[in-house]
Amino acid sequence: MSGGPQNEQGKPDPDVSEGWESIAEESERSLAVNPELEAALREASEAIDEEGHVKHDEEPASEEFSGEEIERMAGQLVENRDKYVRLLADFDNFRRRAQKDREDVIRYGHENLVKDLLSTVDNLDRAIEHAQQSDDGDLASLLKGVELVQRELYAVLGKHEVQVIDAEGCPFDPTLHEAMSQVQDDSVPANSVIEVLEKGYRLRDRLLRPARVVVAKPPAEADGGVGVAKPPADTDGGETTE
Repeated sequence: MSGGPQNEQGKPDPDVSEGWESIAEESERSLAVNPELEAALREASEAIDEEGHVKHDEEPASEEFSGEEIERMAGQLVENRDKYVRLLADFDNFRRRAQKDREDVIRYGHENLVKDLLSTVDNLDRAIEHAQQSDDGDLASLLKGVELVQRELYAVLGKHEVQVIDAEGCPFDPTLHEAMSQVQDDSVPANSVIEVLEKGYRLRDRLLRPARVVVAKPPAEADGGVGVAKPPADTDGGETTE
């Protein structure tokens, strides 16, 4: 019996048969095996065992060491441990030395300055002793001795890069000067230092002490030749009574 459609007499219909055959050919072409799909199915089937479980890669066998290798590694472990212990001890000693050096700097950092001042102190003692032993009170010799001590002190300060701040006659600088008072002085420009009450010093570029100075202030505005303050204006429009 033919699988195609038949007419009323039970014979195959040629028109309908041709259409049926074309549909069958299209179905065969659409169901053709895809190589990529076939490879994927093959790989999936290989990954499944007979019981339907997923196969796993076999774990590598654990590496075995001989007795000589174990002994060598044990010796290396002991050697590394000794190195670590020695390194830890060296670091602890270094930390203690660094701490002691820091404490010595704090306690004895000014040792060189003190040594340089000792000779100056000796000369000052000699000047005072000489003045005390003089019967007539030789003030001139005492003055010379004190001046010598002063020169030595300035020499020591200069050796340690301590500088005196120039102030008198200079414009007032708030970063270097400290104004103690203001005095009107028409002979110098306003805000100029006219007197130094106490010298200022700096160590290299660091200020140790500002110079305490007297500053010239600008002249007050004259009112008829005399600086007199004007009374406040009467805001009520009334007369001012004296």
